[in-house]
Amino acid sequence: MKVQQILNRIYVNEMDQAVAFYENLLGQKCNIRFEHKQLQLELAQVGSILIIGGSDEVLKPFRNTKATFIVDSIIEFKDFLLENGATIMKDIKETPTGINMIVKHFDGTIVEYEEQRN
Repeated sequence: MKVQQILNRIYVNEMDQAVAFYENLLGQKCNIRFEHKQLQLELAQVGSILIIGGSDEVLKPFRNTKATFIVDSIIEFKDFLLENGATIMKDIKETPTGINMIVKHFDGTIVEYEEQRN
């Protein structure tokens, strides 16, 4: 059971401008960018930044999620989290990049856990 990467979430209305800004700021190129048509979102990753783009209305339900933890086994993390006072807000489901779940930690912090496809 291992957290492989932690992505800080940034919510934006203008994806192209945000991607260019974070590429310049971090000196790294965007390595993932795709549309999640079902949710009307566009997502991009630059370094440890996950940029989530959409209208204010579309972004509203996502803004309370503070980070994305990329993990090696979402099932193991689910069991661990439940045993340690967390609440599953959205159970495991398929995503364009793997499977995920949304969890509220015992301290109230909301985090997305994602196990990516290889």
